[in-house]
Amino acid sequence: MIPRTVIVNSNCHHGFSIEEAVRGAVNAGFRNIELTATKGWTEHVFPTMSFSRLCDVRDMVRMNGLTIAAMSGHTNLMDESRLDDFKMNLRLAAFLGARIVVTSVGEAHLEDRAKGADEQVAANIRGLLPLVEDLGLSIVLETHGEHGTASRLRPIIELTGSPLVRICYDTANAVFYGDVKGTEDVEANADLIGYVHVKDKAAGRTDWDFPALGQGWLDIPAVLKALDDAGNRAPLSVEIEFTKDGPSGLKEVDDALITSARYLEGLGYTL
Repeated sequence: MIPRTVIVNSNCHHGFSIEEAVRGAVNAGFRNIELTATKGWTEHVFPTMSFSRLCDVRDMVRMNGLTIAAMSGHTNLMDESRLDDFKMNLRLAAFLGARIVVTSVGEAHLEDRAKGADEQVAANIRGLLPLVEDLGLSIVLETHGEHGTASRLRPIIELTGSPLVRICYDTANAVFYGDVKGTEDVEANADLIGYVHVKDKAAGRTDWDFPALGQGWLDIPAVLKALDDAGNRAPLSVEIEFTKDGPSGLKEVDDALITSARYLEGLGYTL
């Protein structure tokens, strides 16, 4: 088994404060966190926050012993009017000390105002690369929406022609959006997967039900083995999104983080 950096996504605490997300992460034993800056959904950090507030959040996370390993900054990269917003997300990630910025190709939780061909998306991303490189970052495109599989994202990654752009493979999104079965999608694209949202799936394929790790039916060990077999060392970021009704309260979220942490430890990973 290949050792991997294990991270927890603050989006698990969607609807709760960043302070509550940090306390839950620490209580579960995590040492790395992915902060969420997704417009209109989870804005635990966001470029429009005051500098003072952002400094307070950064310091609070660090004082609790967590490393900010990544930031979710979902933005529609098909929409040229949103590219300046993504540039601000990149600058925010660098300020926070993150080195990986997660985004979908389209909006994650807002309606897309524009769509574009792969060539246009790749051109938009290439225009961002000087800033990405200057800030010491990398971008990972998440399996989400119309781009729900690694195979669908592969042409865009290849068109960008940069090692700074890779795939964020969301294990449950690939099923929910991409109708992926088994590990073929991972096996065929492991060379371009740079980050993994490790997320479980319960109920039907198209039901919004993403429980604590080990509580659904997704064969997570098989996905991780496929990455291992390919020599892929991508970090794992735990994400739990519950059902459409959401969690019953903060305790359910915190308990789900503990369950997920113990699950990964049971597979041999170190938090």
